[in-house]
Amino acid sequence: MRITWNELPASVRRGVEEIIGGTVVEAVSQPGGFSPGTADRVVTASGSRAFVKAVSPAQNERSCELHRREAVVTAALPPQARAPRPLGTFDDGEWIALVLEDVEGRHPATPWTGPELDLVLRALADLAESTTPSPVAGLRTAAEGLAHDFAGWHRIAADPPPDLDPWVAEHLDALCASADRGLAALVGETLVHLDIRADNFLLGGDGEVTVVDWPWACRGPWWLDTVLVLVNVRLHGGHDTSALLARHVPDVDQGDLVGVLAGMAGFFADGARSPAPEGLPTLRAFQREQAESTVAWVRELLG
Repeated sequence: MRITWNELPASVRRGVEEIIGGTVVEAVSQPGGFSPGTADRVVTASGSRAFVKAVSPAQNERSCELHRREAVVTAALPPQARAPRPLGTFDDGEWIALVLEDVEGRHPATPWTGPELDLVLRALADLAESTTPSPVAGLRTAAEGLAHDFAGWHRIAADPPPDLDPWVAEHLDALCASADRGLAALVGETLVHLDIRADNFLLGGDGEVTVVDWPWACRGPWWLDTVLVLVNVRLHGGHDTSALLARHVPDVDQGDLVGVLAGMAGFFADGARSPAPEGLPTLRAFQREQAESTVAWVRELLG
């Protein structure tokens, strides 16, 4: 349901062009993600390039909030965080447009390939090492950001759907307790992206990995983004995610890791049964798929 550059009001396009410093002569909409606003690589008459993402409440009110939050975060990210640099922001109170450096690259293939997954996992480890403690002031903690999400199993237990998976129904109390434990384990001072998926990475031809879309950034444990990217790997299949978890997060309590995965599974399962948000018709199906794959992983880890 994504709109394009040419569908933006003329005033928004002019504001963006003032930031870039030239008239846009080419705009190519980019796939991936869930924002119903624009996501365009643009080129000006003089050859300047930028990435523009813009949205208004008419597409989705929450997306406006996330764009404004991302504008603050990206402006504060340090050089060691491999992320697109902000060129400017247009905000007229209704439309919010982020104008960012256009980073050459493509999203990792899904299902994930071994070499690309290795690149991303190394990049996340380097990012965690270079941003501990977090260099961005004022970020909330991961526990604060995920408190509502990790209570998903509690909401399901209070109001179970008629088609609840029998294994889940039998283990609801344990899943609630495990998710609570996972939330309590989200302690740390590392800069965490928190919304890590294949479509939030760009792989450059030089092997560089750039992480995009930062509105959910927070402070948390160094290993959280690694666990979350493995949730995405599990969704797409083709890898032994339990072995990868043991290899890349070797010194974290297994019960804490299972708790984080249980918390994410509850978030997906609870969210999937809600009506689709305005402008995001595919989100609930995606959450259902993630719930199924993550519950299966939790069940595997519990033996």
